[in-house]
Amino acid sequence: MCGPLAMGLQAIGALSSANAASAAAQSQQMSLNTQAAMADINARINETSAQQSLLSGQREEQRSRIATANLKATQRANMAANGVDLGEGSAAQILTSTDLMGEIDAETIKQNAIRSAWGYRTQGANQTAQATMSRAAAGAISPSSAFTSSLLGSAGSVAQSWYMYGKSGVPQTLPKTS
Repeated sequence: MCGPLAMGLQAIGALSSANAASAAAQSQQMSLNTQAAMADINARINETSAQQSLLSGQREEQRSRIATANLKATQRANMAANGVDLGEGSAAQILTSTDLMGEIDAETIKQNAIRSAWGYRTQGANQTAQATMSRAAAGAISPSSAFTSSLLGSAGSVAQSWYMYGKSGVPQTLPKTS
């Protein structure tokens, strides 16, 4: 009687193990899908940050150009008030230098904003790739296959026990209950 009971318990253990394998596969699948959803959210946040970086850069570039124009206007007014000819010599060079330096500053601001946006977009692309990989990994997991594999792995052990029990000369049929 101990033999059939032990084999029955072994079979129940095999089913429990198979259910646990299926639950673990479902849990892993849910975790990967959650990771994919979070990566999608992060990719959208990175795109928003890239757009904000470009917009901030444009505004800062405009401020820089306005500041340069104001500086140049002040220079012109001061030189004209002192009777300096603005079209020749040092005065013309100063005004040209002001234009050049203002343009360099504005372009530097613009390029920094573009680089910042590119960094955010690169991070977003990486997040999108991570989401795709997580979804692919989740799709490759099959809880029913995990259940079946675990059950088949345990079935060999149960079958071996049944075989050994039958070989020992003990009847393989279960007793009838009245």
